[in-house]
Amino acid sequence: MTVDVGALIERARVSAGLSQRALAEATGISQPTLSRIISGDRAAKLPEVVAIAWATGHTVAQLTGVSTVSDRAQCAARATNNCGMEGMREALLHFLELNDYLDDQAIPATV
Repeated sequence: MTVDVGALIERARVSAGLSQRALAEATGISQPTLSRIISGDRAAKLPEVVAIAWATGHTVAQLTGVSTVSDRAQCAARATNNCGMEGMREALLHFLELNDYLDDQAIPATV
């Protein structure tokens, strides 16, 4: 089964309430390039997907259809300060996805 990354990115953009131009500005990706990624005319590079994920509030796995971290992550926390469990889990997944990406790129963690 082939995943339509462009459609997943478009869905994330819409759910974040961003125009293509606003998403382009937030990510540093030109609007024409972003449009080509969404339409499927150009493949998104992983750093672009990471930037889009952060700008839209989604994880890399949600934008690529490839679950790497979310299926392996187990967490338990107490929700405080009007923060729901799902919001806390999503924030945690962002950091875990970034950590996984940095590991894949052989970029060491700093102390």
